[in-house]
Amino acid sequence: KIRAHKLLSSQQQRTLLRLKPQRSENRRRSRASNERCYASSNKKKLKVVVFSTSDYEREILEKQLNSHFHVTFLKPRLTIETVDLAHGYDAMCCFVNDDLSADVIERLSEKCGVKMIALRCAGFDKVDVESCKKFGVLVYRVPMYDPLSIAEHAMALILALNRKLMISNSRVKSGNFTLDGLVGFSMRGKTLGVVGTGKIGRGLANICANGFGMSVLGYDLKQKREFVGQYCDDVDTVLKNSDIISLHLPLNEHTKHFIAEKEIDSMKRGAMLINTSRGGLLNIKDVICGLRLGKLGSLGIDVYESEEKIFFKDFSNLTVEEKMLYWDDTMAQLSSLPQVLVTPHQAFLTHKALTEIAECTKQNILEFAEELDDAENDDASREDVSNTTRVC
Repeated sequence: KIRAHKLLSSQQQRTLLRLKPQRSENRRRSRASNERCYASSNKKKLKVVVFSTSDYEREILEKQLNSHFHVTFLKPRLTIETVDLAHGYDAMCCFVNDDLSADVIERLSEKCGVKMIALRCAGFDKVDVESCKKFGVLVYRVPMYDPLSIAEHAMALILALNRKLMISNSRVKSGNFTLDGLVGFSMRGKTLGVVGTGKIGRGLANICANGFGMSVLGYDLKQKREFVGQYCDDVDTVLKNSDIISLHLPLNEHTKHFIAEKEIDSMKRGAMLINTSRGGLLNIKDVICGLRLGKLGSLGIDVYESEEKIFFKDFSNLTVEEKMLYWDDTMAQLSSLPQVLVTPHQAFLTHKALTEIAECTKQNILEFAEELDDAENDDASREDVSNTTRVC
């Protein structure tokens, strides 16, 4: 029985997320107007606190935000233990692994007075949307930022795994220049399976088809004309006929553990699996079992289901025993397998993406400021501009 119900069309996703269709021209004009009006007004600047700030992004965020708002940058991740640091701020800016569960949302609203959350990412599976609605906290996201950078990273994972680049590099550093165990396969004529053909999935398909001469199969409930490959009627057909399978799906109740034992059994023996979307798409224990049994040939992931415990942190100075206090057994197993390549959620990490994230975040907070202004003045005359950056 094929689990085609696990994918949602774009229209279904908008319904699920309670997002209205974008009105691009109105949105463009509204953003420009928001920035001009806010910059020229004499109103008190909003206070914004930024959690999970990293050195690589701070300068770019400062450039976009500091001239419009009073901004405080914090390195700690948002958790129930750190939430009180947001006390007295109007808006809060969070990253992909910050904790926005029901308890945190309630404290943000009732104790800290935060009225708006600006996500510096596209996904919001860590956000308790119903709690935000209950307490009147507005949530905005960055729906898109340099999507081809993620497609390029997926391609880098494929090439590194195929040609054993990590093993080779490690050997050379230790003085071993032999070639045994480094044999890969020619990309030409192999088949890539793309599950989820949004801009990232289509970008990877283009790279593989036009750059490497590969055949491409795809599955999506909503087929796109721009897709260079051949669409299949069900996911099972993609899995059975692909040498490399790459996932490009959102994470929700329909796609959680999208790849598990049954799907692995459907794949070609020795197939490569790539995931640069969300860690929860994989039942990672089933994947590890597939790797150990040789059902899966290799695994490349930039995301991990429990990544908030370890990603974006430095454990290099800790002993093995100390690392195990933070790591889980699953990541320890993945790290020990030579046919696995894990990167720490860096697929998006380009200068272009960081700039686009900062710009969109600024515009989202400016739009929130305008909504506050309208509410204070009881102004219902401003044109309603629906957009895909608003979650709730």
